[in-house]
Amino acid sequence: MERTIGRAKRPAAPAAKPRRTPAANAGALRRRCPWCESTPLYRAYHDREWGVPVHADRRWFEMLVLDGAQAGLSWRTILEKRAGYRRAFDRFDPRKVARYDARKLRALLRDPGIVRNRLKVASAVTNARAFLEVQREFGSFDRFIWGFTAGRALQNRRRSDRRIPARTPLSDAVSAELRRRGFKFVGSTIVYALLQAAGIVNDHLVTCFRHREVRALAEAAGAPRAGRRAPRRG
Repeated sequence: MERTIGRAKRPAAPAAKPRRTPAANAGALRRRCPWCESTPLYRAYHDREWGVPVHADRRWFEMLVLDGAQAGLSWRTILEKRAGYRRAFDRFDPRKVARYDARKLRALLRDPGIVRNRLKVASAVTNARAFLEVQREFGSFDRFIWGFTAGRALQNRRRSDRRIPARTPLSDAVSAELRRRGFKFVGSTIVYALLQAAGIVNDHLVTCFRHREVRALAEAAGAPRAGRRAPRRG
């Protein structure tokens, strides 16, 4: 594009490039786990949530519902529907979800804001009831689930996504105990994804900027307060 000055034509001055702030430059230069680089939604989840140690029971119940809903689907689908799940499932209050009746289940199956799979929707109610039983027995679900590692986050030091397993002996043990207690959609692969997301296992690659940050968060949080121990593994 040109603009006229008097009789002569001169090229328009190039538009000034927006200056990037130091924070923006740092964000662009950060090395992340490769799996999160495909979409901004994944990057935000990776940078803010994945691997941060969870200790709030309602958050644990949310993760159980969402990880179960993901079975056979992409995690992006679930992240895009998370707001719909929070609305539909009473902000993941297990006491309320445990009281859902057949009429409520029929309404959920008509809700486009969630994955309308009959078994998955029904499992949220079943899991809410099992969740409350664990709370009654252990004082909190948090004490129960962290008991499998004696309250310690496992700090892996992997350098490649190819070295991250789909399941481990730990996830096998947790899965078996959850299934014994009546939980649904808690196979070992689903459980391992849950343990990674909730910070019981730090599977950020050592080349990822979040590996050190998540480890520091785990050290600062410490172990849950003493309660009844989780069942022994093996």
